[in-house]
Amino acid sequence: MIDANISLDQLSEQSKQIQSKIKMQQEQLGKMLYYQYINGQQDYMQLLLKQQDPNQIARNLHYYGHLKRARSENINTLRAQLEQLDLLTRESHTKREEIVKIQSEQTKKKQQLEQEKMKREEILANLSEEIIQQQREITKLKSDEQRLSKLVEEINRLLSQKKPTPQKPAPQKSPPPATDKFTQPSHHNNLLPDSSASGRSFESLKGQLRLPVRGELVNRFDSPRQEGGIKWKGLFIRSQNGNEVKAIASGQVVFADWLRGFGNLMILDHGNNYMSLYGYNEAIYKRVGDRVRSGDTIATVGNSGGHRESGLYFELRHQGKPFDPLIWMIIE
Repeated sequence: MIDANISLDQLSEQSKQIQSKIKMQQEQLGKMLYYQYINGQQDYMQLLLKQQDPNQIARNLHYYGHLKRARSENINTLRAQLEQLDLLTRESHTKREEIVKIQSEQTKKKQQLEQEKMKREEILANLSEEIIQQQREITKLKSDEQRLSKLVEEINRLLSQKKPTPQKPAPQKSPPPATDKFTQPSHHNNLLPDSSASGRSFESLKGQLRLPVRGELVNRFDSPRQEGGIKWKGLFIRSQNGNEVKAIASGQVVFADWLRGFGNLMILDHGNNYMSLYGYNEAIYKRVGDRVRSGDTIATVGNSGGHRESGLYFELRHQGKPFDPLIWMIIE
């Protein structure tokens, strides 16, 4: 762009110089023609026929010859200068078109850069909003977990008050590593609890329990949540809305109400400080104090509590602390 403008300025300066020379040549030619007009048009024959002094005739002939050559040279010079001016004019026109094209391209690039800048700013704004929303979601999930933990602690406290001589709980073992059948991103469960486990102690059912609802196991204990910064304390089983939720073992209903973050929640006490929790239910069919047997229908699947998908949130706890339910389950 700068080079093109410099070239155009040089062409303009050259055009001015040529125009100045043309003006001078035109003035000189005008003076010659005017002088010739004043003195009259006389050719060689007229000068001879007038029988003037031969010396004067020779001088006149020499003068007219000189004037003719000067006029011819002036005309040729003027013609060359006009041709040069025409060439400079065409070059200037071409250079101006080049400058206009460059300016158009620069304007287009500037508009593209502005659009890209606006897109980047929009993306950054959206990312910032997503981060803020994600941080809010993480804070909400942590608050929900704390609320659930406090609820379980309060239930355990009340249960211990009702049992003057509570049985010493079995020591909690560290969960074994998950086997290969649990390493897939999802697993479809078709088995449901039945009455075969009724009347047996909860501890004796380890490795023989069945998941409480049919569906797709999509989130596992201790796996990172999609929101980031927090892990699942139980399982999420994606299931069709309205599917029956079964009690995994015999027990007593110690909580059956709505809890923020978990929707319609039911908690069963299985004795010896073992509990099972069932959240996101569409409806709950039992009340606090009801006794249930293994395989009884206690609720139906939903997405209460603001969860995006229909399914069941399921936890197992011992002494108030969550542990991996899958090490107690039969999965086919």
